[in-house]
Amino acid sequence: MDKPKLLDRIGAAGEDRLLLAKVLDRAEQAGSRNIPAATDFLSPQQQMQTLDLLRLAGVPETGYARLGGYDGAERNIFLFLPDWLDPADADSQSPIRCLRASFRAEYALSHRDFLGSLMGMGIVREKVGDILVGPDSADLIVLDTVADFLLQSWDSAGRARLTVSAIDARDLHFPEVKCQEVRDTVSSLRLDAVASTGFKMARGKAAELISSGRVQVNWRACSKPDKLLSAGDTVSARGFGKFQLTEVGGVTKKGRTSIVLKRYV
Repeated sequence: MDKPKLLDRIGAAGEDRLLLAKVLDRAEQAGSRNIPAATDFLSPQQQMQTLDLLRLAGVPETGYARLGGYDGAERNIFLFLPDWLDPADADSQSPIRCLRASFRAEYALSHRDFLGSLMGMGIVREKVGDILVGPDSADLIVLDTVADFLLQSWDSAGRARLTVSAIDARDLHFPEVKCQEVRDTVSSLRLDAVASTGFKMARGKAAELISSGRVQVNWRACSKPDKLLSAGDTVSARGFGKFQLTEVGGVTKKGRTSIVLKRYV
C-alpha cells in the first residue's frame, strides 16, 4: 500500500498527516539506506498514531525501538533499525542525550519556565523529550542535534541563571509524581460516568466534553461517552488533566460499581 493510502486508512489529516508521513519516510530510509533512522520526539498521542500506522504498513515490532532516555518516558522517539542491527542494541545508535540544568533553589523553576526558555531560544518542542524538574535542577532529554548548542548557549530560565552539563542517563533525577487517590462508586464503567468522578464534574458535562473530541483514553482520541473502561486505563482531557482507573471493585447493594482512581495533580 502506498503512503497516501496508508495515511488515508488511519484518517490522518493536517499536522498529524505531515508528522506521520515523516515517520514513514524514516522507516523507508532505514530500509533503503541500511542505516538507523530516527523520528523527532513524539507525544503519547502521536506515538499511538504511529503504532497504528506501522501495524497497518506491516512494519514488524523488531524493525524499530521506542526510546525516551529512560524506561517509562512520556515523550519518545522511534528509531527504525536496519536488518543488521539487533533491537537489543538500539540504545547504542540512539540520537538521545541527557542534560542537567542546575539553578539556585530559591527560584523554584517550573516545567513551564524551562519550556518557555527553550522555545525562546528557537528550540522546537519536537527536539526535546521529557523535562524532569527538581528543587534545584532539571534533567532534560534532547536530541543530539540541539545538545551541543544548549551546552554552549543556554544560561537562563525565568529569572534564574543556569549551569548546563551533560549527564549519563543512569544519573537522571526523577521528581516525585504528585497523585491523589479517589474512591467512589459509579453507575457503570462507561467513560462519561468515570470521567465525571475523575474530572470533578457532572456526568452530563463529562459527556459533552467527550463528545467534543477533547478526551483521550490511553492516548487515543475517544468521542464515545458510552465506551467501557477497564482497570489500568488512563483518561486525559485538554484543560482538565488526567487520571488512571487503578482498581475496579465489586458491586454495591444499590447496583453501583466501586472504583479507585489515581488523579494526577
